[in-house]
Amino acid sequence: MRDLVDAFGGTVPVLTGENVTSSLLAWLDDFSDGCWNFRGGAERPAAREPDLTPEGRALVLSAADALGLVQVAKPLHQRYTHLIVLGGLARACLQRNSYAAALLNGGFVGRPEVAALGSFRPLTEPEQDLLTEHGTAGGETEMDAMDAGVQRYLGLGEPDSEESSLDPNPHLSWRIRTYRREGAPTVRVLAAPSGDPARRANTADTQRYWAERLRLTPQDRVLVVTSAIYVPFQHADAIRTLGVPFGVEVDTVGVEADWSHEPTLHQPVTPGKYLQEIRSGIRSMRWLVAAVQEAEAPTTAPA
Repeated sequence: MRDLVDAFGGTVPVLTGENVTSSLLAWLDDFSDGCWNFRGGAERPAAREPDLTPEGRALVLSAADALGLVQVAKPLHQRYTHLIVLGGLARACLQRNSYAAALLNGGFVGRPEVAALGSFRPLTEPEQDLLTEHGTAGGETEMDAMDAGVQRYLGLGEPDSEESSLDPNPHLSWRIRTYRREGAPTVRVLAAPSGDPARRANTADTQRYWAERLRLTPQDRVLVVTSAIYVPFQHADAIRTLGVPFGVEVDTVGVEADWSHEPTLHQPVTPGKYLQEIRSGIRSMRWLVAAVQEAEAPTTAPA
């Protein structure tokens, strides 16, 4: 991280005293906003790609590898009570469910219940074309893409049940499809209501909603499946939304960009995307530290 900051004209400060971690993450957040924020508030696919020298590109790729954004991470344990697959673009929905199926079918994670967490984000035309190419046409939302992924790779048919609440404000709507097979763990595909009526539900909203519905306890152990590039920020988010409030142990694994049973799901990752997600990791870790500090703060009894 220091080498990366140096290459972009900064110097990581040497801090002392209390709350050093919080102060350092705040500094990195401000610094990265000025040089690694290529989204400008837009969706990830719309982020611009920076103009880097060959040496700069090599440094970014080396730093991303060292920071855990490149190579697949193996599960820490052989058994989990829950496995959750995080949604994204249609390609990621298929690739991550493919990887989750490999973990389950290979006996690497025991027999956890499965939750595929999507949203009501409308699919773009290229995403719909991709689903059609993979024999899963007809989806309109990210949740539909997740549903197609679990059906395709976990060998599921039609859901056993579906619950939903469609609000006039689409950000407050939710839907859960449940699959049950004799002798196999339950599989749920869901889209959650947002914690903010002004925006679409994000990953943290969906994880929290899922955990509250299932009533997680400290006896649970959760494995999160995402893409390798997102592991640092989504692991921090999962600890903040699941580990801190529910006391569960959280582990996060990431699928490498070129991993899949189907080469058509491979997607190269650029240096700009790595820089953007290093910034995402900084921000999520900053929020996690704040959540831990708030949870550990002594409460004052009323007079």
